[in-house]
Amino acid sequence: MERRRLGTVEVSRIILGCGNFGGIGSAPELFGQGESEDEALRLMDAAWQLGITTFDTADAYGGGRSETAIGNWMRSRGHRPELITKTFNPMDTGQDHGLGRARITRQIESSLDRLGVESVDFYLAHEFDPDTPLEETISTFESLVQVGLIKNWGVSNFDAEQLRATLAIGRPTLLQNSYSLLERADEEKVLDLCAAFDVAYTPMSPLAGGWLTGKYKRDEPPAAGSRMALRPGPYEHLQKGRTFDALDRLAENAASHGVDSAALSYAWLLAQPQVEAIVIGPRRPDQIEPALKALEVRLSKGDAEAIAALF
Repeated sequence: MERRRLGTVEVSRIILGCGNFGGIGSAPELFGQGESEDEALRLMDAAWQLGITTFDTADAYGGGRSETAIGNWMRSRGHRPELITKTFNPMDTGQDHGLGRARITRQIESSLDRLGVESVDFYLAHEFDPDTPLEETISTFESLVQVGLIKNWGVSNFDAEQLRATLAIGRPTLLQNSYSLLERADEEKVLDLCAAFDVAYTPMSPLAGGWLTGKYKRDEPPAAGSRMALRPGPYEHLQKGRTFDALDRLAENAASHGVDSAALSYAWLLAQPQVEAIVIGPRRPDQIEPALKALEVRLSKGDAEAIAALF
């Protein structure tokens, strides 16, 4: 397994995304769905055996069930992965909301308790909070580093303007945004900012909610239990003829490289200069395999440009 150093910690280049453990991401209406704890344990076993030693979660995933499952796995297996967790998601409701100092302090303690650890390797702002001064949020993160509860801090789902404002105050170790062959808005400004300020970029949703696997078919309803069946909102804009045309071209290109569409999509991301590691979200152990195959696909700059031009 390839590894990269992000801040003070070395991570596996493939990161296991645990957003479906006990829910489907942060959606409260889907808490209790997604992978059961037994299924989550099997996924973590498979990932660890394949050399994936970095796990990504959040306090909002499954309403805390994701962090709890990871904590139970660590206690039962005796393993300690590099841990990325996050706090604040706009789906949170009630008064206990946002990225203020008091709430972050409470939330990190809750996350550490669920995970059963004394510190996490990376702690991210899950979303931008327009109601809390960035200075307060960043100073709180930096205080948590100083007292040893977190080793590095970063941000997630920040656009270029929000990232630029953050960089004017502090230096996040990493940025985690959605980025794939089908979601490329970060190419306009965000990736350049990361390069200029040495911010590690670790994209999530590398398969665009499963679209880049080719499992969604033209004129066919999505399969029961799939992301498009359970939570289609973030990807409804892809349901158009030109998307399916591009996916057909991707499948042909993947075959010429001796892999499937998922593996080539991962390989394209890994070939991007600013991408340090990718966060994958398999639902079954066998779905980890394309990411491992992607590490073996060595795309030239011309190859990567040709693949990008398919979309």
